[in-house]
Amino acid sequence: MPEVQKTTLSGELSQRFIEFVMMHAQNAALFLGQIPNPKTGEAEVNLDLAKMFIDQLAMIQEKTRGNLTNEETTVLRNTLSNLQMAYVEAAGEKPEGAAQPEAPAAAPSPKPAEQPSQAKPEPSAPISSTESETESRKKFTKSYGP
Repeated sequence: MPEVQKTTLSGELSQRFIEFVMMHAQNAALFLGQIPNPKTGEAEVNLDLAKMFIDQLAMIQEKTRGNLTNEETTVLRNTLSNLQMAYVEAAGEKPEGAAQPEAPAAAPSPKPAEQPSQAKPEPSAPISSTESETESRKKFTKSYGP
């Protein structure tokens, strides 16, 4: 009797996990403009929110590695791959219309930030090694496209 209950519980948990992945995928697809907004009925693109959901799925994939069934692994891997490709496509389309307003706003802010920091990196450059900088960039930056 306990074996039957354990199998049933395992099957239920597997189904819940897949539903969890699909729920995150739907939210990411909504913000990538693939699913129309239920309130407005129109597709809306919000790359920051889409990236957040995609990154959460990537985190789940990393943290559950080796602990998933074959079906769960396949669903998560395929879903994440499809969303990442959709993100790259949406990011490629977005800059054409939206890069012009973002570029002028983004361009002035780095220049003032660079001027004060230009004096600071010179003294701190010998202290920090390029390997640690590269490692920290690898750990904390993620990009799916341009």
